[in-house]
Amino acid sequence: MPLYEYRCASCGAKFELLRRMQDADAETVCPECGSKGAGRQLSVFASHMGGGGKAETAPCGAPASACNLGRCPM
Repeated sequence: MPLYEYRCASCGAKFELLRRMQDADAETVCPECGSKGAGRQLSVFASHMGGGGKAETAPCGAPASACNLGRCPM
């Protein structure tokens, strides 16, 4: 189940809930004040690249080292 972030319109509390995708926008009760005015927030996520964290090629297909040195062909 995805983890969604919410913010209460009444008290400003931020909280997270594990919910099914079809329930993500359902009415949400704030755990701090009990208000039913909590809305879903955009959240950021972390990503991990395998192989030491360096890409071998850039998204355009050029060697990543060319982009890192300012010699990108694009």
